[in-house]
Formats: sequence, structure tokens, C-alpha cells
Amino acid sequence: MAVGIAVATANSILSVYRNTAYAAIAAVYVQLHIGDPGAAGTTSVSAMTTRNAVTWNAPSGGSMTLATLGAFTMTTSETISHISLWTASTSGTFLQSAALTASVPVINGSTLTINTLTLNYTPIAA
Repeated sequence: MAVGIAVATANSILSVYRNTAYAAIAAVYVQLHIGDPGAAGTTSVSAMTTRNAVTWNAPSGGSMTLATLGAFTMTTSETISHISLWTASTSGTFLQSAALTASVPVINGSTLTINTLTLNYTPIAA
């Protein structure tokens, strides 16, 4: 498996070129993973199953950065290596996944804070 954009998300974005409106997403939630989330975003889910809402700064140059993301209070000891993005705090639609720059070992009761997160769609024509 490889991390990346979900098929449904890619198809929705591409449909804009067919004069089909892309429905805005009311909120985006981050879920933690201990391995590659897979094509459906449901593989290797962390024991910390709570998803936290994320907000973004305005996009520029084909990318956008994290504005806010609440800390995760860990419920077990494990190593977080990936995240996935969802349209809801439970259930919802899988949007995309990404590997962390470096895996983060956490212990039960500790707090994991993600301070930087960048989404980009590149390359940009120059």
C-alpha cells in the first residue's frame, strides 16, 4: 500500500473539470495509525481511536498548512507512523493518508501534539 489521496476524493476533485461541483467538506478529522492506513484508511488504526478536528490556513502555491489540531491523549503505548483524514469524528468518508516524517513512540497517558502538517498538490506548473 502507499499513502495518498483516496480514490473517491480524487474523482470528486477531477469531476470539477466536467462541470460537476465538488461538495465542500464541513470539517476534517485526523486519525492516528501505527502503520500504513491502506486504500480505505482503516488499516493499522491506533488504539487511540478518537479523531481530532483539524483546521487549515489558506492554500498558497498548491499547498496549505495546519492552523489548529487538538492534542491526542494516548490510551496505550505504541508508535504512531501515519495519519488519515476523514469527514467525521466517527465513521465518515476517508479523504487521504500520509506518513509522518518520523515515527513517534508514545506511552499510555501521554499527549501527542502534531505541530506541523502540510497538504500539497504538486507539481505546480511554472
